[in-house]
Amino acid sequence: MDGKLFLVSTPIGNLEDITLRALNVLKSVDLIAAEDTRHTRQLLSHYDIHAKLESCHAFNEHGKVESLINFVKSGHSLALVSDAGTPSVADPGFLLVRTALENGIEPTVIPGVSALTFSVTASGLPVDKFAFWGFAPVKPGKRGKFFARILEDDRTGFFFESPFRIARTISEIAALSPDAKVAVIREATKIHEEILRASAAELAELKKEWKGEIVVGVHPSQAVKDEDE
Repeated sequence: MDGKLFLVSTPIGNLEDITLRALNVLKSVDLIAAEDTRHTRQLLSHYDIHAKLESCHAFNEHGKVESLINFVKSGHSLALVSDAGTPSVADPGFLLVRTALENGIEPTVIPGVSALTFSVTASGLPVDKFAFWGFAPVKPGKRGKFFARILEDDRTGFFFESPFRIARTISEIAALSPDAKVAVIREATKIHEEILRASAAELAELKKEWKGEIVVGVHPSQAVKDEDE
């Protein structure tokens, strides 16, 4: 019997943001590979799912892939989940998917919520075309080049940022392009969800204590001018 590999999207905050299909898969598989088993266990407990869990995260993914693929090849079913959102979108998953395809295993994607798609929809910025830039770099030199590339693009750019660096991030963007349109999406789908939309310069003036998970959307000021023309 052929095994199955499922890539399952899970809630990014509100536990009700999960599909019936995802729940059925999590109930039925032989093993769930989770980024953080403690986090995933909370989700499973909420829906009274008693599944076997094994960790698969950025620090052990290379060592786990072969055994997980062999598990599927032996006829078992495996679901991969990240802590929140969709596997492979700035989360573990790519290596497992690539190895599965190399072994003739076609993953079944169970779609659902993603912090990226939530932010694209909620930003209020033009998103007929957009780019996802992953996590903003930490080192100063790389950060400057990172923001410059986003601002030179003609697409709205989205990236993930830490609450400990977001104030500096907005100031750096404002220094490069004060008129750039920026949306800061914080704690999406959670109790303290917040979406701020303004120019980079206006947001840089805010005196605010930032907390939670953050996605930033940036629409370059030159792109705004081109659209107006």
